[in-house]
Amino acid sequence: MSLLTGLREHSLVVADTGDLDAIKRYQPQDATTNPSLILKAFELPRYQEMIDKVIAESRPKESGPSQIVDQLSVAIGEQIANVIPGRISTEVSAHLSFDTQASIRKAYELIERYEKLGINRNRVLIKLASTWEGIRAAELLEREGINCNLTLLFSDAQAQACFDAGVYLISPFVGRVSDWYQKTTGKQFTPEDDPGVLFVKGICERAAAGNYDTVVMGASFRTTDQVLALAGCHRLTISPALLEQLDSLEGEVASCIQPQSVTHKASTPLAEAAFRWQHNQDAMANEMLADGIRRFASDQQTLESLITQRLTTRV
Repeated sequence: MSLLTGLREHSLVVADTGDLDAIKRYQPQDATTNPSLILKAFELPRYQEMIDKVIAESRPKESGPSQIVDQLSVAIGEQIANVIPGRISTEVSAHLSFDTQASIRKAYELIERYEKLGINRNRVLIKLASTWEGIRAAELLEREGINCNLTLLFSDAQAQACFDAGVYLISPFVGRVSDWYQKTTGKQFTPEDDPGVLFVKGICERAAAGNYDTVVMGASFRTTDQVLALAGCHRLTISPALLEQLDSLEGEVASCIQPQSVTHKASTPLAEAAFRWQHNQDAMANEMLADGIRRFASDQQTLESLITQRLTTRV
C-alpha cells in the first residue's frame, strides 16, 4: 500500500495547487488555491486559452486587473470543482486583510461569480487571512451560509478566535513555522520535535478538547515526514510534488493525533484586545502573518501586471 493510500485512511487529502492535471492524477477530495498558486497556473500552457478567453470577455471600463484576477481565479476554480467531489477554496485579495467590510463584499462577489457558472456556494470555501478583521468577516459570512477557510494561521490566539467565530475550516501552517524556528535557532528538526508539526498537533488537540466544529487542515508542508507526522489531522493540503512522493513509497501509516477525553468550550470568546496581545507575544506568528500577507499581495500585484500586459497587447 502506498503512503498516500495509507494517509487517506486517517486524513482527508486536499490538493494544494491550481494545476488541473495534478488534481486529476491524485484525485483529492478538495483543492485549495492562493494567489501564489494561481500565478503558477497562469504560466501553465493548459490555461492559456482560458486566460485569453477571460481577458477577451472582460469589459475594460468595468473590469480592471484586480477584477480580472477574480474572474480568472473563479474560472480556474470552476474547472477544478468539476473534477473533484468536494470544495474549492478561493482567496480574497490579501490587500483586504485588514478591512472586514471590504472582505465581506469581495466574498459576495466571488460567490456570485461561481453561482453564475453553476457552482453552488456549498462547493466553495472563501479563503481569508486570519487577521482579527478577516475572522470577523468570516463570522458574518458563516452566519449567511458562506463557509470560509481561514489561512495564514500561526498562533493559538488566531485558532481560538476562529473557533469562537464558528469558522468552517482553518489552515494552520506547518512549513513556514518550522522555517522560522530553523532560521532563528539554526537547528535541524526531526518529525518528533518539528515546531510546525507540534503547533498543528496542538491546534487539533485544542479543537477536540473544546468540541469545536471547525475543521483543522494542516498546510504549508516541506517534507513527507511532516505530512505523515500529522496523519489523523482532519484534512491535509499537500502540494503535487509531495503527493507524488507519498504515492511512490510503500509503507504503513499510523494516526499521530491523539484523541482527547476532556471536552469543553471556553466560556468567554477571545476579545479583540486579548487576541491582539496574545498574537503579538508570539514573535514567530506575528512575523509570519505579516510576511504571508505581503507575499500574497505581491503575487496578486504580479498577476495584475501580467494581465495589464495582455490587455495592452489586446488593444
